[in-house]
Amino acid sequence: MAVWAALAWLLLGAAVLAFLLYCAYVKSVHLKYDHIPGPPRHSFLLGHWPLFVQSLDNSDFLLHDHLLEWTKTCGPLIRLNIFHKAVVFVLSPEAVKEYLMSPKYTKDVFYNQLFNLFGVRFLGRGLVTDQDYDHWHKQRRVMDPAFSRTYLTGLMGIFNEKAEDLTENLMGKADGRTEVRMHDLLSRVTLDVIAKAAFGLELNALHDDQTPFPRAVSMAMKGIMDLRNPFIKFMPGKRKYVKEVQESVRLLRQTGVECIERRKAAMQRGEDIPTDILTQILKGAALEEDCDHESMLDNFVTFFIAGQETTAGQLAFAVMELARHPEIMEKVRAEVDEVIGSKRDIDYEDLGKLKYLSQILKETLRLYPVAPGTSRWLEDDAVIEEVKVPAQTALLFSMYIMGRMDKFFPDPLTFNPDRFSSDAPRPYFTYFPFSLGPRSCIGQVFAQMEAKVVMAKLVQRFEFRLVAGQSFKILDTGSLRPLDGVICRLKPREDTAGSW
Repeated sequence: MAVWAALAWLLLGAAVLAFLLYCAYVKSVHLKYDHIPGPPRHSFLLGHWPLFVQSLDNSDFLLHDHLLEWTKTCGPLIRLNIFHKAVVFVLSPEAVKEYLMSPKYTKDVFYNQLFNLFGVRFLGRGLVTDQDYDHWHKQRRVMDPAFSRTYLTGLMGIFNEKAEDLTENLMGKADGRTEVRMHDLLSRVTLDVIAKAAFGLELNALHDDQTPFPRAVSMAMKGIMDLRNPFIKFMPGKRKYVKEVQESVRLLRQTGVECIERRKAAMQRGEDIPTDILTQILKGAALEEDCDHESMLDNFVTFFIAGQETTAGQLAFAVMELARHPEIMEKVRAEVDEVIGSKRDIDYEDLGKLKYLSQILKETLRLYPVAPGTSRWLEDDAVIEEVKVPAQTALLFSMYIMGRMDKFFPDPLTFNPDRFSSDAPRPYFTYFPFSLGPRSCIGQVFAQMEAKVVMAKLVQRFEFRLVAGQSFKILDTGSLRPLDGVICRLKPREDTAGSW
């Protein structure tokens, strides 16, 4: 008995010693970083972690807005503590230029967490998550042909086809009374676009309410957000949710397996193969001796999610703002009528003529950058905005915050497409919705072509009115989306004389 008591006291002593050593380490981190401005910590041990938990549990709480408010007292650098770690938000155009434009600063270690999602391989070492610059650059060069002007021009048929599917679907609801949650439909149509344009896959998500893919993508994005909570896998009330996220990731990867096998078989039969993303994934695999099946699936899932979620959010926010600003809608409608007229299919040459629509889409991404920020890893000590930042620090760059600072954009909360007119001053490293430099988004031209086609058709065909009572708040699900889903009533343009 005495032996067991002694052992218990020994274990307790060891636990107390470990806790005290951990507290000492946390204190050393505070001493190392507390010269950098930051909001008050919630507690010594937790730091600002309760803020991240609140952003996960409360859809009305947007952490980005609190960070924006803190810029007024903290300045261009904001330090946050999360347990024994510190991260630094950097809101300086000069720093954006330095750290995003140079290849010597890798993505920070957060991207390692996206290799798996709750124990299931997720993005692995795909283009978004790969921290090894040389390996990433090799992948990027292989993928470039899938985003060449020649290939993108050839996608106009798919963009038109799927956008036309959307307008036909909406025509059945455009009676001035039916409430339509626009974000849901836009998510489905962008899913159909990326599936067919990138992988030759017909999902028909727009018309098939039973297809699991929209929910699988949403669950995967929610899983990314919940990585902020390291304990979620062990919480009894979250087991069902964690399992659903895991099954969603497995579905996406299994779909990739099936697409890859079909494409390989078509290549072996000597069929004509498009220079799409799937073909380039296979070519990249052939060039790498150590590339296995899982590596190919990493990029399949990366493009499947990134090519759908962000464009859907941008389109939904654009519809919301046009419905809130009839004077802007009138101006863009006049442009669409002049350039497109009543024709069904939009030509590639038409896109360059839709200049005001381009300004609307750019202003949408300023106010609502669907991918709100990016990060880089600081290997060595640096001085940023006259403040020393220690080595081994994650630097976070927020397009959302910088896009809403009146220092960079006068009257920043006003939706004003004229900020991006040809004679307006260009933003100086304060506008980067697709990131900047060598790690900028490879699919940004693809995404904006798709968005232009869809928006042009919506403007051409419909009048929108927002259903009263919506909050216009933003939901962070890994990417930003309208909290209420942009609920509208629609009418065909030729039928707007009557009452709503």
